[in-house]
Amino acid sequence: METARPAYERILLKLSGEALMGDMDYGIDPAYIRSLATEVKAISDIGVEVALVLGGGNIFRGAGLAEGGMDRVTGDHMGMLATVINCLSMQDALENQGAYCRVMSALQINSVCEEYIRRRAVRHLEKGRIVLFAAGIGSPFFTTDSAASLRAVEVGADVMIKGTKVDGIYDKDPMKHDDAVKYDEVSFDEAVEKKLGVMDQTAIVMCRENNLPVKVFNMNKKGDLMRLIMGENIGTTVEQPN
Repeated sequence: METARPAYERILLKLSGEALMGDMDYGIDPAYIRSLATEVKAISDIGVEVALVLGGGNIFRGAGLAEGGMDRVTGDHMGMLATVINCLSMQDALENQGAYCRVMSALQINSVCEEYIRRRAVRHLEKGRIVLFAAGIGSPFFTTDSAASLRAVEVGADVMIKGTKVDGIYDKDPMKHDDAVKYDEVSFDEAVEKKLGVMDQTAIVMCRENNLPVKVFNMNKKGDLMRLIMGENIGTTVEQPN
């Protein structure tokens, strides 16, 4: 009997910084990040090439700091550094489980991680290393969703997978509305027109123009990431219709 094969060869997984808080109010929950690392390593172990982009909202959010009166560029740079902290934490959790991984930063912090170079990143992936892309794209005013879509396109990922707190995309917030309706599939144009809040428009346009499908799923539901990778109909698919 033929063993089931993964549906994707190379993925980029985007997770919010807030997700790393687990049940905490701030920072990084060690138990949660260990659990997450277990799921990511399991995917790598079956031969899928894995890249990650982590947000920094569990520590700093540039836009939020700007609303409080801080210079937006300064706030965004602080947010980029927060993503480096999160990536180093995830690297540690993965290495403690025997995974090989590299943190590559869009900002030069060579004493703690590598500088992002596309060809080197692709080579790491080809060698089976898990690659964590830190510091966004290295410029202010761009979200980590935009960074994730850009890196996914640059390294030739088959899909961008976005982990959220709900099991897909809804017509309105399912945490607030009992009658919210879930989409199994939606086009990029629909996501923009209906303001579904999948990602910011820069990220959506990047994915649409490069024909990069996006999968949105509940990252807190254990096992769903592996099921998605194996081709099960998990969460919501965002892509352009043929």
